[in-house]
This record gives sequence, structure tokens and C-alpha cells, in this order.
Amino acid sequence: MNKIRKVAEQFVSSGNVVNVDEFGNGNINDTYLVHVDDQGIENFILQQINTYVFPRPKLIIHNLRTFTEHVNQRLKNGGFNLNRRWDVPKILPTRAGADFYVDAQDSFWRAISFVKHSHSYDTVQSMDHARETGYALGLFHNLVSDLDSKRMHDTLVGYHIAPQYLQQYDHAAASQTRINDSPLVRYCHQSIRERRDLTSILEDAKKQGHLKTHIIHGDTKVNNILFCDKTDQAISFIDLDTVKPGLIHYDIGDCLRANCNPLGEETTDFDNVHFETPLARSILEGYFANAGTFLTENDYAFIFDAVRLLTFEQGLRFFADYLAGDIYFKVKHAEHNLERAVVQFKLTESIEAQEKELRSIIADLKPSG
Repeated sequence: MNKIRKVAEQFVSSGNVVNVDEFGNGNINDTYLVHVDDQGIENFILQQINTYVFPRPKLIIHNLRTFTEHVNQRLKNGGFNLNRRWDVPKILPTRAGADFYVDAQDSFWRAISFVKHSHSYDTVQSMDHARETGYALGLFHNLVSDLDSKRMHDTLVGYHIAPQYLQQYDHAAASQTRINDSPLVRYCHQSIRERRDLTSILEDAKKQGHLKTHIIHGDTKVNNILFCDKTDQAISFIDLDTVKPGLIHYDIGDCLRANCNPLGEETTDFDNVHFETPLARSILEGYFANAGTFLTENDYAFIFDAVRLLTFEQGLRFFADYLAGDIYFKVKHAEHNLERAVVQFKLTESIEAQEKELRSIIADLKPSG
């Protein structure tokens, strides 16, 4: 931790770094909470950006600054009848006044403010919590609904573009980097064969003009939402590295995928993996309460397709990475990405089995007029 402490000191103008703790459980970047002994300096979040995943990290900083300035201005101008605080993390400068720091090993670091008096959850705790999760995503989308996507860089080219993930899978499967013919591997291959035609549904809709590009968060798991210690209301969306242009359906689909699976991504209890439809109803109820002002008829029409595709896509990504030798996602053991993929394909099956009910929920909750 001595190296990390020295990096943290680059973002402290006075006082001393007392301690640095690992923070969160993200699969991509290394994240730390930095404690400072100066009463005038707040604790802050320090991140080492994974430049394999984000090869142009300066673009992340540009997007973050554009996003935070726009949202803070919208909140300042009013028009949002919020019954709560809503905090937007701020970029913290280095001693030299830069928005980032590059160390002697060319590692890229950035610091952002820590949202005080808040906490997060790894899983959705209740129906009310699910509604708050949807509320947070709807408010996030509403706050950036008028931000021109051309002002933001595409920091992850190909992110959530399912046909490209299918190509990566085909390449990995043909390359035979990892040879395994276990029942789980055969199950994953079969799941992909049965759903190959699904992969282009959102991209085709975009090409045909049915869906429009907006600003998205890009990683809408509940552990990226902060809740107030006092009220337990959602008060912030964090982990903003993936904020970029895209389809809001990527966010909606991924939010439902990640937060309506009670057993979570890391389970090996494959037979009991299921999509919890009542949670989906609560999430969508909270989401539509904030997002109904800018969603179009076509946006509503593709929500079921989004949750099914984003779930299948995540399984595709995990399995392709497993076949390629675990080069993207962090893993704890050799079969980790394979097990993760199985969970997503089982979840996809559960979503498909409930298609009629999910479409009915979307129609029932859609604001009239």
C-alpha cells in the first residue's frame, strides 16, 4: 500500500494520508478510500484506471467533467421536485492542478469526492429498495436527457454492442485458447447457438431510427447507487467511468438483469437461478416515475428485448472471456468466468419463460398520454 499512499498524496494539498483501504468490489478498476488527517480535507476515492479496458483514460476524465458540470447546472436551475438530496461526485485535482496523475509506471490515477453519510448494497433488499433503484436510474437519465451525446466521447467502443461480443465469442471458440468439454461448457455453447439471432435486435432498431442515442451510465448494478444513511433513499449514482453515448436500453436492461437475480452473479446454485419479476415491476415503477417525460413509444416497446438481450449478452461476454483465457474480467479461480456465464444463461431462460408477464408489466406501468 506504500505505493498507493504516495499516489494518494498527489491529490492532497494539505495534511497527511492516514490510511488507504480497498473499496468496493468492481471487476475492472482498482478502487481505494483515502483517509486524510486534515479536518479541512474530506476523505476521497482514488482509482487506478484499467488502461487495458480503457486505453484512452483522458477521455474518461473529459466525459466525467462534462457530465458533472451539466448535471450540477441542471440541479442548480431547478425544475426537479426532489424530495431528497442528490449528490454528484466531483473531480479532485492533483497538487499540480491536473485532473489525473500518471505515476512512474505509467499507471493512470484519478480522484473523486466521497459521498458522505451514505452506504451501498450488493443486492436489492426489498420492493421499496427496488423502487428506489429504478428511481435513481430514471433520475440519472432525466438529468442528462438534454445533454448532446456528441459532447461525450465513446470511451468503450463496442460496449454493449452485442453483435461484436458474438464475434469475439466466435473468435475465442475457434482459437481454442482454453480446451474444455465439460457439461457446463457444452451448455454455454448450446445457449449461444439457440440465441444468436437475438444479438442484433437493439442495434437494428437504432439503425432503423426506432431508438435514439442518449447518455448512459453503463453499469447499473445496485452497488453503484448510494443510499442515505438516515432515510435510505437513493442519493447518488457512482462509478461513472462508463458514462458515455449509448442506448438507454443498455442501462435499463442491465439494471433489471443485475438487480432481479436474487442469487447474484457469483452463485453456483445454477438450478435455482431465476429472474424475480416482482422486483422488475418495482424497479420499472420507480424508473418510469422519473423517465416518463422523455421516453418514446418505441423506447417502451423494446424494454423486454433489452432485458433479455443484456442478460444473454453478459453471459456471452463471460463465456468468451473464459474461452480466451480470462483477459478482461478479474477472476478468483480458473472456472470463475464459466460459472458466471452459466448464471446469465440460466437467468436468460427465466426471463424468456416470463415474457408475457414482463410485457404486461411494462404496458401496465407505462404512463398514459
